[in-house]
Amino acid sequence: MPDPTQPSATPDFLQHDRPPVPDIVVPRGVQPFHLHAKPVRGRLVRLGPLAEALLTRHDNHPAVAQLLGQALVLTAGLAAALKFRGSFSIQAKGDGPVSMLLADCTDTGALRGYARVDAERLGAAVAETPEPDAGPLLGGGYLAFSCDQGPDMERYQGIVAIEGGGLADMADHYFRTSEQLRTHLHLACAHTPRGWRAAALILERVAIEGGTDPELDTEEADEAWRTALALAGTLTDAEMLDDELPATEVLRRLFHAEGLAVDRPRALAYGCRCSRARLAGVLSGFGDDDLDHMAQDDGAITMTCEFCNVDFRFDRAEVQSNGAGDSRV
Repeated sequence: MPDPTQPSATPDFLQHDRPPVPDIVVPRGVQPFHLHAKPVRGRLVRLGPLAEALLTRHDNHPAVAQLLGQALVLTAGLAAALKFRGSFSIQAKGDGPVSMLLADCTDTGALRGYARVDAERLGAAVAETPEPDAGPLLGGGYLAFSCDQGPDMERYQGIVAIEGGGLADMADHYFRTSEQLRTHLHLACAHTPRGWRAAALILERVAIEGGTDPELDTEEADEAWRTALALAGTLTDAEMLDDELPATEVLRRLFHAEGLAVDRPRALAYGCRCSRARLAGVLSGFGDDDLDHMAQDDGAITMTCEFCNVDFRFDRAEVQSNGAGDSRV
């Protein structure tokens, strides 16, 4: 059986629409849950071998791969709580060695991510601190949460300044200041004997009138939330990243005495959406002079998808132009 995390063996010239990228699905990538009669709901996200497939498309430094893995599981976990059609994304832009960090997830669970890195500055940063956290990698800038449901729907976006040492701290700052939502975020990503693995535990406090016991008063609700936080704090990265430990068992160990109820899991999949047609559309925005400049010595224009790192070659002789800014493939 072929390894699903490896590119397809189909030749490039037969890849008319989809590049040779991993075909992999994690059926129980997101496990939603809630605590009965308590103001607590959450999701446990575990990418399994999908993390290896996503994080090895680029030859990133381990610190960058770890940051990107955390962004991917955070994005998947937050997207799973929304009712939408389209894509949900988290994007960080800063003045640090990682100038841009982007992860997005569709309503069907298609996941992808990318980090733009200044190699020279990153080298200096890791020389000073071998395992830098998100703060030193991103530097000063902003963190944006966006939900794009297509051209016929208004695009929602929330933006907050980057604050905090880790990505979980940064996201928690956003929810506290912009959404007035109390959360607990535990993000884990590491290279294990089985390859890269990434996971997230996300807890949210819901309003008392939001489906919990109507007889639960504020003091009891506060105590239930504090108890959930204390129990969640005992979870280790090793438990989160262990392929042999099912998500339901992880949650049972944490919350079995707190009325744990697991909901229907959600699948996650390798989700790069690039294609020749999409990139041909990008080329259509250039005139003849620009296209001639892009062409290499062999007369081909090569375009690379930033997400999956796959090259698409277009024969310059086949790219016809009807005038500047109106060329077609």
